[in-house]
Amino acid sequence: MAKNDNKTAVKVREILEGPINTLGYDVWDVEFLKEGSEWFLRITIDSENGIDINDCEKVHRFIDPLLDEADPIENAYHLEVSSPGLERNIRTREHFLKSVGEKVEIKLFAPKNGAKQFVGILDTDENADKIFISVNGEKLEFARSDISRANTVFDFE
Repeated sequence: MAKNDNKTAVKVREILEGPINTLGYDVWDVEFLKEGSEWFLRITIDSENGIDINDCEKVHRFIDPLLDEADPIENAYHLEVSSPGLERNIRTREHFLKSVGEKVEIKLFAPKNGAKQFVGILDTDENADKIFISVNGEKLEFARSDISRANTVFDFE
């Protein structure tokens, strides 16, 4: 299981978000994770026009010297820059707010109405504390703290 260092991720986001925005990209997520014996700094970027490998490479080359100069991470790590993908993880308040109206899948820590997994159209309150999923015309309500995992769902049909 991966170990997540949120404190470092927040610090890195503070350093990089403005510079990445100047290139025309949004920072979707920043994670600093230990997987096995290796640390990974994962920067996920997005834009209205989508993201391709050239965008990832451009941002990687741009932020690498910024990270070297700021030196916010003590140990060795691998830097990865990627797109959030078609079925993007929804973890933060901002993610939920940006995903309103999209088809999503949520998984709960504990069952509700006999199920731990729901797929439907996302809505939320203005603080994203309450999450609403419309499933077959029925609006279900969940506390964000009850959700173990959420992601958008892309229909390939």
